[in-house]
Amino acid sequence: MKKGIIVAICFLVGNIVFSQKMMTRVGEVRFEASMPAFEEIAGTNSTVSCILDETTGDFVALVLVKAFKFKSPLMEEHFNENYMESSKFPKATFKGKIANFDAKKLASKSSEFELEGDLTIHGVTKKIKTKIVLALNAGKISAKSLILVKPQDYNIEIPNLVKGKIAENAKVIINFVLAAN
Repeated sequence: MKKGIIVAICFLVGNIVFSQKMMTRVGEVRFEASMPAFEEIAGTNSTVSCILDETTGDFVALVLVKAFKFKSPLMEEHFNENYMESSKFPKATFKGKIANFDAKKLASKSSEFELEGDLTIHGVTKKIKTKIVLALNAGKISAKSLILVKPQDYNIEIPNLVKGKIAENAKVIINFVLAAN
């Protein structure tokens, strides 16, 4: 019995020691839905968190919706109240995996990988697949990706009055620098 408990403790400690998690709480997510000849529709958010498990390639990110900052306070208000309903849906999340990820092969030269998982925005979860670019510099991993989001896929209603002024596919650009936890 004691031998079984010792083996179980060693297994748990081994998983904790060898499971290297990289993370950040100061990444950046940019939102861009501008159309040519119309006012720029773009916001930036630095209130984000991201974790990458180097042993499994699991990749998780969380964004507080109200933290997006726009050039125009009115645009920011419309984004939060009319479109994203950030009081009702305060966060957006991504939970997925980087395909064929091998932390030992990362170098300062950027490497491109497939990123697949569940993106939850406005209370709706959809499977997505995109590319992610990773590079290792000074023990930190930089992660950059572009995700195209159709507002209607996430039950975000765009009034007919402004439909032509907002891109059909919003660009969500992530830029994280992850460090050992």
